[in-house]
Amino acid sequence: MTTWIAFLRAINLGSTRKFPKADVIASVERAGGAEVATYLNTGNVRVDLDTGERAEAEALLEESFAADRGFEVPTVCFTPAELAGVAEDAERLAAELDWSGRRYVSLLKRDPEPEAITAFEARWNGAEVGRIRGRGVHLLLGEDFHTSKLTNAPVEKVFGVSTNRNVTVIGTLAQRWCGRS
Repeated sequence: MTTWIAFLRAINLGSTRKFPKADVIASVERAGGAEVATYLNTGNVRVDLDTGERAEAEALLEESFAADRGFEVPTVCFTPAELAGVAEDAERLAAELDWSGRRYVSLLKRDPEPEAITAFEARWNGAEVGRIRGRGVHLLLGEDFHTSKLTNAPVEKVFGVSTNRNVTVIGTLAQRWCGRS
């Protein structure tokens, strides 16, 4: 069994994409998941699966979610070590850049291409900063997220499917599920 931290994209955002925690857990268990836990109602799931392949884990979960809900639920999986690394990168970047504004991380489904990383970081290097570390796109913003231009939308245009969490959630999950203190 391999432990995965799965991030579900775009659930519980509107009236047509409802996916309550209890239903998420049941769907993950139908996909063969064990030791299932959730955090908040925004699609953060810890699960043990019989596969050590990320793409296979994502496919198992996505198939179960689609069968359960009747709509696609893109899912991005990280190992606990990978997620702990994302949390560490977030703290390191904030310290290096002396950043006091809001911070988010877009979690990528696929590894980014080096050329795309260079272009993205060059474009987002001012009042809003984007830095890529592995499959984590760190978004360092001002105080108002709602007026920010650096959101998950430009991330997905460049890197494909991703889902966004604030660094507080990333840090909490790293503590709870990855043994990071």
